[in-house]
Amino acid sequence: MNEFEKNVQCTRNDAVDSAVGFIVSFGFFATMFIIATLVKFFGA
Repeated sequence: MNEFEKNVQCTRNDAVDSAVGFIVSFGFFATMFIIATLVKFFGA
């Protein structure tokens, strides 16, 4: 076992971090889509 496997700095689960990243990016693009749809709807 190497030195980095013995001295782990962060023991959080990577799946939680990847899920949070996915949700944040999905929320950002969904917000952009909603704003663009509202602009198109009220601009017509």
